[in-house]
Amino acid sequence: MTDLEAARAAAEKRGIGHYDRHIFLCIGPDCCTPEEGDRAWGQLKKAAARLNGSPDRGRLYRTKVGCLRICESGPTAVVYPEGTWYGCLSPENLERVINEHLANGQEVQDLVIGRNPLP
Repeated sequence: MTDLEAARAAAEKRGIGHYDRHIFLCIGPDCCTPEEGDRAWGQLKKAAARLNGSPDRGRLYRTKVGCLRICESGPTAVVYPEGTWYGCLSPENLERVINEHLANGQEVQDLVIGRNPLP
């Protein structure tokens, strides 16, 4: 098996091509402390497992990143395909984004810091 074939197999195993939303979560250290970033990532992992296990909700893919270049009021995140950018994701605010946007498709307006939908 070539490297490319192995990568394709890994992507297929991960369900690439079948997700409804993809969230990129910045875990710091510039927008938040490493501890805040780790806590947010753990919270998101648990939520993704819960949402992905539900047959009546779309599948969610999650990626942690070291920097989204918005180094203010983090953790920060961006949700695609909508291209909604969020800031100030304290545990309570991240839970709102999980329950309202990731689970039900409704942006959390008061936490939006920008938008960049992709065509």
